[in-house]
Amino acid sequence: MASLSPVYLGTIISIGFLTLLIARWLLVSRVVDSADQFEQPKRTFVLEFFICVCAGFLIMSYQYIYLHFPLESTVSLLIGCIIAGFFIGLNSSLIKEREVIARASESGEYKFRSIHYSPITLKFTWIAATTFVFVCLVLIMVFSRDVEWLANTASDQGSIMNAQLSVIYEVLFIMGVLMILIFNLIISYSQNLKLLFNNQTVILEKVRQGDLTSKVPVATQDEFGVIAEHTNHMIDGLRHRFELMHSLKLAEEVQQNLIPTRDPAIENYDVSGMSMYCDQTGGDYYDYFTLPQGKLGIAVADACGHGIGAAMLMTTVRAFMISAVENYTDPARLLNEVNKWITRDCAASGNFTTMFFLELDPQTHHLRWVRAGHEPPLHYRRRENRVTALEGDGIVLGIDESYNFENQLTEVDTGDIILIGTDGIFETRNSENLLLGYDRVCDIITQDREQTATALQNAIVSEVKSFRGEVDQEDDITLVVIKVD
Repeated sequence: MASLSPVYLGTIISIGFLTLLIARWLLVSRVVDSADQFEQPKRTFVLEFFICVCAGFLIMSYQYIYLHFPLESTVSLLIGCIIAGFFIGLNSSLIKEREVIARASESGEYKFRSIHYSPITLKFTWIAATTFVFVCLVLIMVFSRDVEWLANTASDQGSIMNAQLSVIYEVLFIMGVLMILIFNLIISYSQNLKLLFNNQTVILEKVRQGDLTSKVPVATQDEFGVIAEHTNHMIDGLRHRFELMHSLKLAEEVQQNLIPTRDPAIENYDVSGMSMYCDQTGGDYYDYFTLPQGKLGIAVADACGHGIGAAMLMTTVRAFMISAVENYTDPARLLNEVNKWITRDCAASGNFTTMFFLELDPQTHHLRWVRAGHEPPLHYRRRENRVTALEGDGIVLGIDESYNFENQLTEVDTGDIILIGTDGIFETRNSENLLLGYDRVCDIITQDREQTATALQNAIVSEVKSFRGEVDQEDDITLVVIKVD
C-alpha cells in the first residue's frame, strides 16, 4: 500500500466513504430518527461507527481483489477506519444528544421512562479506556513501522538524521491529530453538560423565586435524567403542598365564618364563647341557636381528631344541627335527630362527635341539657361557693342511631357560672408532661367569680397558655362561659 500515490490512495478512500455516506443518508431516518429520544444518541454512534468500519472493509476488499495487496498490508487501514469511526461516532452522538436536549426543552418531556440508566462515570471510563487503547495501538503501529523503515533506509549519519526527523514529524502529526480529536470531544461533551446544568439551575432558580409552573426537561438516561426526574417530583410535591395550604387557608376562613361572630344578648345571662385550634382548622365547634319562647340553645361539640378531617365532620354536624333545630321541642329530641343522621354518615368510618347541648330559659332560670359523651361542664353554685359537674348519661354522636337521649334539668341562681369546654382545656400538658386538670380551672372560676363571662373566659385561656409554656398546643380548645345575672 505504500507504493500507491497519495492522490490515488485518497481517491480510493474517498470513494469508499462516499459510497457508504449515501447509505447513511437512507439509514438515519429509519435507524436513528424513528427511535426513542433516549436511544437516538446511542444509535447515532453505532451507525457512524458501522459506516466507518464498513468503509474500511470496502477499501480493503478493493485493494485485495483489484490491486492484489496482501491482507496483512491493509490491516493498518482498517484500524484507522475503526479509530476514525470511534471518534466520529462519539462526536455525532454528542451532537445528536444536544438536539435531543433542545427538543425535550421545547416539547416538554418531563418523564424518566426507564428505571435503568447509564451512569456518567461508566461512560467516562469506557471512553477513556478505549481512547487510551487506540492511542497506544496507533503509537505501536507507527513505531514498529518506523523502526523497520529506519533499519532499511539508514546507511550513513546524514540519512539517519533525516530519518529521525521524519519519524518525529510523523509522530507529532499523528499525536496532534489525536489530540485535536480528543479535544473536540471534550468541547462537545462540555457543551452538553452546560445545557444539562443550565436546564437544572434555571428551573431551580424559578422554584427559589416561587415559580412552580416549569419543570426540568428529561433528555438523558443518566444521573442528569434521574436528578431532573427527582426535581420534577419535588416541584409537583411543592405545588401540591401550596395547593393544600391554600385549601387549608380557605377551609380556615370558611370555618371561622361558621363560628359565631358575636355572643348572644339574652336577658339575665352573660354569655361568652371562643375556639382556639391547634391546626389551621379543627374539630371543635360551638354555636348559639334561637329557640321558641325566647329561649337560647348553646351547643359545644368536639369531633374526633383535629385538622381538616375533623373540620369537615364538624361542618356536617353543624348542618344537621341547623336543619334539626327548625323543629325544636327539647334538647333530647334534637340530639336524637342529629345522632340519626350523623350515624348514617359516619358509622362505617368510625368517626364520632361528642356534644353538650344546653337550653337557657331567661324567664324561669331553668336549664335543660343533654350530654352526648362530652366533657361534663362545670357549674359554680354561688350560694354554696363550690363547683360541681353536670353529669349525665349519653353516648357520643355517630355510633348508634337508635339510642334515645334523655333531658336533664337543673336550676341556677344569680351569680352562678356554667363553663362548657372541650377536653383540650383540661388535658393540656406542660413540659413535665403534667395535665392542667379540673382543679386549676375550678380555682380560676372561684377566684374570678365576680368577673364578666368574657373576663373569666380570658383568665382560663391565659392560664392554659401559661401552664403549657413552650409546649405546642396538642388539641383544639373551645370554651363557652355562662354567667347568671
